Amino acid sequence: MARVVVLLAALAVGVTGCSGQPEAVVTPSAPATSRVQPSTPSPTSPVAGTRAPAPAAGAGLARSAPVRLQVAAIGLDSPLMSLGLQADGTMQVPKGGFPAGWYTGGPTPGELGPGVIAGHVDMNGPGVFYRLHELRPGDRVVVTRQDGSKPVFRVTRLALFPKDQFPTRLVYGNTNRSVLRLITCGGSFNSRTGHYEDNIIAFADLVGP
Repeated sequence: MARVVVLLAALAVGVTGCSGQPEAVVTPSAPATSRVQPSTPSPTSPVAGTRAPAPAAGAGLARSAPVRLQVAAIGLDSPLMSLGLQADGTMQVPKGGFPAGWYTGGPTPGELGPGVIAGHVDMNGPGVFYRLHELRPGDRVVVTRQDGSKPVFRVTRLALFPKDQFPTRLVYGNTNRSVLRLITCGGSFNSRTGHYEDNIIAFADLVGP
C-alpha cells in the first residue's frame, strides 16, 4: 500500500530559483485557484488526516523507486534523482538544471496516491522541464522504475499557481488512484529577484502498467 503523505503543513513543495543557484522551496499557504483554465475537472484530493475512498482493484502498483522519466510530446528523457526533506522541513530541489527528481516522502509513481517529480525550467540555460509548459491534455508520460515496470500516465491538465499560494493539498493530498504531478517554475519572471513568481504543475493519471 502506498505511504500516506502526512506532512502537508510542514512540507514546502514549490520549486523556486530556476534561473541561478537552487534554493530552499517556500512554505505554501492555502491552495490557489488555477490561473490556467483546466480542460478537465480537477481530481479530488482529500487532505492528510481524512479517509480517502477505498481504491479500486488494480488502482496502483507495488512500491518501486523511479529511475527514468520520458515525455515524448516535449522531447524529454531524463534520469531521476531522489529528493527528500531538508533540516528545516522544506523539500530538496535538484542542484542543477538536470536531472529531474522525485519526492521520496510520498508514493512512488505508479503506487496508489500522488507521485511527485520536480525539476528546473532553466538554470544557466534550459533545464530539464524547460518545455513542460507545452504539455497538453492527453500527452503521455512514462516512468521507468527499478523493478522494470513502466507505468504510463496521461496528462489531464496543466495549471499555473503563484508560489506563495502553492496548492499543497491538491498536489500531495491522498487520492484513491495512482496519479502523477510534474512541477517546475514558470509564469512571470521577476528581474529584480532573478526568479519566477509562479509554479507550473502538470497533473496526470495512471492509464497503463
